[in-house]
Amino acid sequence: MKKYIAEMIGTMVLVLMGCGSAAFAGSVAGTVGAGVGTIGVALAFGLAVVAMAYTIGNISGCHINPAITLGVFLSGRMGGKEAACYMIFQVLGAILGSAILYALVSSGMNGGPTATGANSFGEGLMLQAFIAEAVFTFVFVLVVLGATDPKHGAGNLAGLAIGLTLVLVHIVCIPITGTSVNPARSIGPALFEGGAALSQLWLFIVAPFVGAALSAGVWKIFSGKQA
Repeated sequence: MKKYIAEMIGTMVLVLMGCGSAAFAGSVAGTVGAGVGTIGVALAFGLAVVAMAYTIGNISGCHINPAITLGVFLSGRMGGKEAACYMIFQVLGAILGSAILYALVSSGMNGGPTATGANSFGEGLMLQAFIAEAVFTFVFVLVVLGATDPKHGAGNLAGLAIGLTLVLVHIVCIPITGTSVNPARSIGPALFEGGAALSQLWLFIVAPFVGAALSAGVWKIFSGKQA
């Protein structure tokens, strides 16, 4: 049970710090991106992953992302029941982190639940958003699978490699969708933001899962588990 709790807390921290940077440090006078900007928000997400990797990595592996869990499951590193439990607790953690952020935003700066860091895409840009989320999740999960490979992975440096990759992904993808590559990270904020964020939520669940499935297939080829 402790690994599920670890996943919940880790995902809570990721959402709180990452989405919180967009809602507060990333915005000035209601203008998103005017504060620390894209680089700052990207670093917040990446550093949250690094921090959690070295905190709960030895407990749960620090997936804190259903897409990563799917990739690990499809690559044969964990069972279906365990993967399902991971995903459930990750979503719970994201909701908890979003609830804390909602309380912070509603009780002061930004005047209400108007900047919870929810993902979205502009009108007519659904294809662009889907491609971006699928491709960047593919890249991210592929790095995770490679860095954590039991035989040829990065060992103690895996958390740093994964966190820096997430920073890289955010730098490119933030202007497109706000960057999800993590269904739980999208579900939590969308439940509190509502509106377009909630109606577009399906894309931020489906596209990352597609990318994760592709990365698992490619990693099986790389690792010699598939001809």
